[in-house]
Amino acid sequence: MSSVESITVHRYGNPDALPVVLVHGLTDAGTAWPDLVQHWGDRWDVHAPDLRGHGLSPRFTDDELAAASAVLLADIVALVDALPEPVALVGHSLGGVLALRAALARPGKVRALVLEDPAKPTGAGADPGFVAGNEQLLDSVAADAAAEVARMLAETPWSRTEVEAWATCKPLVDREYVRRGLHLGGPEWEELFNALTVPTLLLVPPDAPMAPRADALHNPLVRTVVVPDSGHCVRRDQPARYQEEVDAFLARTLASVP
Repeated sequence: MSSVESITVHRYGNPDALPVVLVHGLTDAGTAWPDLVQHWGDRWDVHAPDLRGHGLSPRFTDDELAAASAVLLADIVALVDALPEPVALVGHSLGGVLALRAALARPGKVRALVLEDPAKPTGAGADPGFVAGNEQLLDSVAADAAAEVARMLAETPWSRTEVEAWATCKPLVDREYVRRGLHLGGPEWEELFNALTVPTLLLVPPDAPMAPRADALHNPLVRTVVVPDSGHCVRRDQPARYQEEVDAFLARTLASVP
């Protein structure tokens, strides 16, 4: 575990391998990738930051909350810049839109981009119902984490290691960020994908309201995979298919790297 520009970064895998950066979703943390990290073993040099307002990273100041999306992006760009060679950037949900924007900001520092149902910006703040739902979840885990773990094990196909890692992250979330900081930036979406200049794998569930519209996506560098029987957390719902697709993509994309 280390710190880059004040955020906490968890380190896994082989420090002599090619670097991979994992960017988690809302209310998770850099520790929320246990099955993927175990699957990869020593294959990659894995850097998994706690986004600001999550995990062990600092909370947002009032000034930062007014521009939270830009602050989060700056943290990821700083991490990518600090690494000595270009990275494979992997993001989920909130982490997906941040990874996408980081790849646009630093195309020379990103060799490959993997996006798991990235959060779609609307140009406005989060829906009040979405905020309330997240606060209710955080309250439930805080009140009885064991009960929430049991519920998730019963209601989802997730492994116990994933559910327990998911639950452990929840008490560490900056509530003020959830209440006041969930603005993901301007409403441009398909335009961001079409502007990418790095090989990109987009994994989405069959019902994916946040996915870019296929008829407006014209970038040959972007490959979309619809994963059957999955929801928003594709890698947790269908880990074998997620790992198969990501492994093949990274092997193909990074094959020529010395």
